[in-house]
Amino acid sequence: MSGQDHSNGPDPVRKASLLRTIKAVAWSFLGIRKGAEYDKDVNQLNPVHVVIVGVLAVIVFVVALVLLVNYVVSSGVASA
Repeated sequence: MSGQDHSNGPDPVRKASLLRTIKAVAWSFLGIRKGAEYDKDVNQLNPVHVVIVGVLAVIVFVVALVLLVNYVVSSGVASA
């Protein structure tokens, strides 16, 4: 007896495309998700990929906000 439990079998293979991961993260940013789609994502998406895409999405979002604020301030629209 080796002390390891192999009764559950190997971990399920998580196969999902990069586009599906990006879509899942985008829907999560909006806070809109159907229960069935969420369950499908949980079973198919690789958590490491979700974290990487999520961090990249946050960086893109912050850079876009900074660029928008710089544009508004430099164009004089913000001054009243």
